[in-house]
Amino acid sequence: MQPVFYFDLGSPECYLAAERVMAELPVVPEWVPIDAAGLPGGGVPAATADERRTAIEARAQTQHVQTLRWPADWPQADTRVAMIGATYAKQIGRAVAFSLAAFRQAFAGGRTLDEDTVVIAAAACEMHPRAVIQALGRRSVAAALDTATAKAAAAGVTQLPAIVIEDAVYEGPDAVEQAAAALAAQEAASA
Repeated sequence: MQPVFYFDLGSPECYLAAERVMAELPVVPEWVPIDAAGLPGGGVPAATADERRTAIEARAQTQHVQTLRWPADWPQADTRVAMIGATYAKQIGRAVAFSLAAFRQAFAGGRTLDEDTVVIAAAACEMHPRAVIQALGRRSVAAALDTATAKAAAAGVTQLPAIVIEDAVYEGPDAVEQAAAALAAQEAASA
């Protein structure tokens, strides 16, 4: 079964996971954007912004990710527009490319995930700006984001990033490593 990688573009923990999930999992996961605010507990670790920032910066350094540049509005960012953009990108088969571009604009470039940044990220992965702007206003795309969020919550996701493999949920900063270990164990057991 294909793993599902749930993420929110406003989460630096998801950014770090996104930078390595494709390389560390033995199978390509499905990337599904969800709204962290729609999860029980808001989908973020129970820590202050300063504690999170310190932990994330330390993790980025050990994972050899470039130094993070924090958006001015983090952690209070309203990423709804960006998440609708990611949902549209998923609908047209560009979820990975768009999401990586948007994550990098936010956490490598320090940009706020507003409509302008969404259009820049979309252009980086050959999505037409007009089509993206139109999609941002479609109720059906916003509804698809809400449906994906509800589905993740129903699967047991409470914190992001999260990787779901069948009925198992791996979430939080170590989700990629935990999911990779579970998939390796599954592979070894079936061999």
